[in-house]
Amino acid sequence: MFSKPHILLVDDETAITMNLAPFLERSGFSVDVAADGFAALEMLAQTTPSIIVLDVLMPHMDGREVLRHLRQQENWTPVILLTRIGESTERAMALEEGADDYLNKPFDPYELVARIRAVLRRLRPGQAPLASSSLLVCGELAFDRATRRITKDGHVLSLTPKAIMLLEYLMTHPDEVITRERLLDAVWGWDYPAGTRTVDNCYADHGSHFHWCASTSTTAVPSFPSSTPTTVPGDPITPTPVP
Repeated sequence: MFSKPHILLVDDETAITMNLAPFLERSGFSVDVAADGFAALEMLAQTTPSIIVLDVLMPHMDGREVLRHLRQQENWTPVILLTRIGESTERAMALEEGADDYLNKPFDPYELVARIRAVLRRLRPGQAPLASSSLLVCGELAFDRATRRITKDGHVLSLTPKAIMLLEYLMTHPDEVITRERLLDAVWGWDYPAGTRTVDNCYADHGSHFHWCASTSTTAVPSFPSSTPTTVPGDPITPTPVP
């Protein structure tokens, strides 16, 4: 039915949807708009979009509740969450619940388009996203997300909590060039007082582990298996922050 990638944009702020929907259409997408979570679920019962851009803070049914409902129904349509909450813990919780990516408001619409295209590039129809996988494997590195334990060649690595979060973000966003600002936002939070050199320092301290993934594929065991756990081949990870 849709010759272009089809976006379902869900946000209760009409000022956002009235401006964002035309922008996304000019960027090469077809767009449907829902004003709240209930309306989104009604639309999803009738059609399957390529991706859902979903606001978190909405009346009646918030975005995370919609996301949980979809994943419990084994609906793996990609979801990018939008929110005004910039805490890295909030982002981590959303990704563990099955979101494919997470963007803080206010945001650059060009950044949203870049995120949408990146998610669609790594899309595996019918499979859980890397962001919701319980186990990530990249070469000799294995990351058990339940225990927050990373091993290399079977040996447990001693990493700081922020280094673990940084590696996790890179492993769940393969085939993307990621800026220092985006890593600072995702791992440390948008209001962290230090500058982007914080990212450089963390990367320098643990760079050997990050470089290992640069030319190696990742595999994932989904957190929400349909029947039995499966191993899903991944894309090459490009973990080097850019200026």
